[in-house]
Amino acid sequence: MTRADIPVRTLARLARLLEHSCGDLTLPQYRLLAMIGEGSERASLLAGRLALTKPSVSGMLDGLVERELVTRTPEPADRRAVKLALTPAGTRALRDAERSMAERLDPIVDGCDDPAAIVAALGQIEASLDRVVDARIAARGAPAR
Repeated sequence: MTRADIPVRTLARLARLLEHSCGDLTLPQYRLLAMIGEGSERASLLAGRLALTKPSVSGMLDGLVERELVTRTPEPADRRAVKLALTPAGTRALRDAERSMAERLDPIVDGCDDPAAIVAALGQIEASLDRVVDARIAARGAPAR
């Protein structure tokens, strides 16, 4: 067993737990809604941040627009670009998914010897992940966030 085996397996189990907690969203749809909710407005940038192809993101967006969770508004300055925004229903779906996932995750974190250390470590992982993704996007010549 390598140093990464246990964390990898644990993260895979947590992903599965969270996937079952997203309500009527898939985990990729949740991630997309969360990024739009944070202000990411261009599908091409979202594809890079989510490590998905542009057609995959477009397909997911089509479904979210059809469900009236996201709006697409053409950018006046660039006819090829569209601005993405959450609808009120999209904001509710995102909030409900996050509440449900937190309800499933909180008892797990609270059951650890040092819950604050777990939360701090996850914050460090998030920051490191952002740096790695930004570097990968920059290496392709695309703008980071």
